Amino acid sequence: MSPIPVLPLIINGCMSALGCMATIKLIPAFKDHFIGARLYGMDLNKTTKNQVPESQGVISGTVFLIISFCFIPVPFLSCFVGEQCQGFPHNEFVQFIGALLAICCMIFLGFADDVLNLRWRHKLLLPTMASLPLLMVYFTNFGNTVIVVPKPFRVLLGMHLDLGILYYVYMGMLAVFCTNAINILAGINGIESGQALFISGSIIIFNFLELNGDYRDDHVFSLYFMIPFFFTTLALFYHNWYPSAVFVGDTFCYFAGMTFAVVGILGHFSKTMLLFFIPQVINFIYSLPQLFHIVPCPRHRLPRLNPDTGKLGMSYSKFKKKDLSQLGQLVVKVAQMLWLLDVRQSPEGDEEFIECNNMTLINLVLKLLGPTHERNLTAIMLLIQVLGSITAFGIRYHLVRLFYDV
Repeated sequence: MSPIPVLPLIINGCMSALGCMATIKLIPAFKDHFIGARLYGMDLNKTTKNQVPESQGVISGTVFLIISFCFIPVPFLSCFVGEQCQGFPHNEFVQFIGALLAICCMIFLGFADDVLNLRWRHKLLLPTMASLPLLMVYFTNFGNTVIVVPKPFRVLLGMHLDLGILYYVYMGMLAVFCTNAINILAGINGIESGQALFISGSIIIFNFLELNGDYRDDHVFSLYFMIPFFFTTLALFYHNWYPSAVFVGDTFCYFAGMTFAVVGILGHFSKTMLLFFIPQVINFIYSLPQLFHIVPCPRHRLPRLNPDTGKLGMSYSKFKKKDLSQLGQLVVKVAQMLWLLDVRQSPEGDEEFIECNNMTLINLVLKLLGPTHERNLTAIMLLIQVLGSITAFGIRYHLVRLFYDV
């Protein structure tokens, strides 16, 4: 096992800090350029309707790429300077370049989505296409599709199980989930950049904890990406925090999701990485009836502002009762019984209409707490993200013994 590359990590940290300061300066500098290109929106949860530049994730993503491109030779300096190199590590180099290619593709496709306003079926297709370089790198460098079976299932499946092509399907689906999980937990100032910031911080802590373990090189590889991502996202979060001066756009959600997928897959800790997505997984499961149109889903599911109080309340989806399938009626009834859904029925003329709150974690929190100021709501959502990370570390270092030999 190679020693910890202290110098490359220090250089990476310094470059990332400079990238953070550059991003803080660049975002307001390009504000008028985005507005002039009609890449702006109105904050629906504000009484003042100012033009807010969108797609600012492309700036933080560009700075991230510049840092990463400049950093490419640093991990391999021993092979360029002196005679310490025992042979150029082509596999590690290809892994690094392949990871950057996947992230670069996702930033480009995310920006295309912001400009062209693509449909949801395209949002599922784009991460799949961008993950192909990642899967090819995994195939050529590792190619291992054997997993360790959890203890409760070893009687049936044995100690190890070769998933074959299903493992690549899993990795492709992981990339799709990571990109869209951040995208659907959105709608209030600072939530997209904030959740990505805390997830990346949790991964960085996990990587440092594992540097003395058996898989040091994998976690060093992850740090090379997570440290610049954390700092550039920190700068974006500074401008995206309430009251938001910029919107991050789908570009950032795709960029963040693919970066997490890259380090999770090529760093060989995809299961642990998913643990840091606990709030996103809960939001995804809760949103499934609307995502699959079992229950009608409006285009925007963000909370609604009460201009009189200045607080946000739940947003609702209104539809005719006869348009709801039997499965939809069952889902609404069960969710209402479990206090997960606020349902209102009202006759209008000859038709009977149903109103139910949009099924997002943000609306669920508002259902439990009542109307809340947007700044406080964002803080609560980020606190949930922190609690999710604490739970993830508890599972990874304690409950894991119930399922694996550690």
